[in-house]
Amino acid sequence: MSTSTWRLRVHLDDNPGVLAKLTVHLAARDCNVLALSVLPVPGGVVDELVISAPDSLRPADLVGVVRAEGGRRVAITAARVHDLVDERAATLRAAARAVADPAEVAAALRTVLGADSVEPVNTGSALVGWGVEAVDAHQFVLGMPEGGAILVRRGWAPFTDTELSRAFALVELLRATQSIPLGPRAVLTSDGAGIVLRAGRQADTEAVAALHRRCSMRSLFARYHAGVRSVPRRWLHRLLAPPRGSTVLAVCGHQVVGIGQLIGMTTPDLAEVSLLVEDEWQRRGVGTALLGYLAGMARGAGFAELIGWCLPAEEALIRTGSRAGLPGSVRTEDGLLRVSLALSHQDRGDKLHPSCR
Repeated sequence: MSTSTWRLRVHLDDNPGVLAKLTVHLAARDCNVLALSVLPVPGGVVDELVISAPDSLRPADLVGVVRAEGGRRVAITAARVHDLVDERAATLRAAARAVADPAEVAAALRTVLGADSVEPVNTGSALVGWGVEAVDAHQFVLGMPEGGAILVRRGWAPFTDTELSRAFALVELLRATQSIPLGPRAVLTSDGAGIVLRAGRQADTEAVAALHRRCSMRSLFARYHAGVRSVPRRWLHRLLAPPRGSTVLAVCGHQVVGIGQLIGMTTPDLAEVSLLVEDEWQRRGVGTALLGYLAGMARGAGFAELIGWCLPAEEALIRTGSRAGLPGSVRTEDGLLRVSLALSHQDRGDKLHPSCR
């Protein structure tokens, strides 16, 4: 019998035998409880169960079983046994990855919190310094000690105060080890020049326009697959605030010397990636740094693979992906090279499904 693994959260009455009665009814439907944890919340507790269930049982069927036993505010999402049978070990592994590579802090937070997405934001919040500010029950902003902020979202279940404390504890650990998560990052190029990687802002419009003016026609054609010399202002706006995506800039002093974009595709696990580096800064590691930063953001957003499009004679993205440690494959599609860069060599946490309410 084929089975699937699910993660359930439910509010139950805090009375003797209530949880035992629920597990008996789950067992009667050939479900096996693999893990159980209790999260304290104001006025009671939330029980989280990881169960293995026959594929013949739909998520809505499982929710119905729980509700029949008095469960309230039931939430369900797909789970992975490797991560969730031993939650403490999964948390320690996630923290270790984030300490070793600050680009992995988003993926670590997804693992610890079972979040849908974790991404850097330009702080429009009243948050001062570092701390946690709830936006609503399903998302919060985590302020960083070095400046900047991370937005954490989870649609399948509200966050509890205990989980907010876990997120804050992870940031405390990173601060103690002097790892700087998801904020502006200083990088040295291969020849020793210093650049900063950071999120793009609308205030960068003129600097990005100047980058395009300094780029050769060859570089612009490789990026846009069309002959462009100047970029219309409406393009610049979309470059800095792309729908369903993020933009990262490589900055040296007051000049933008490179730009990278990450945009979600219609296939949920895929994101399109694109890079433009000023000619004088090419082959100095700027593209590799941008791609590595974008890959960390992609893992935090739950993507499994990056897709880039190149002209048939261009191999820069393939080489850049290799230097960034992203295994890739190439195929020809519609006259272009479709470069696929896998993110699966890193743990991406749970693959989340919509709530059943």
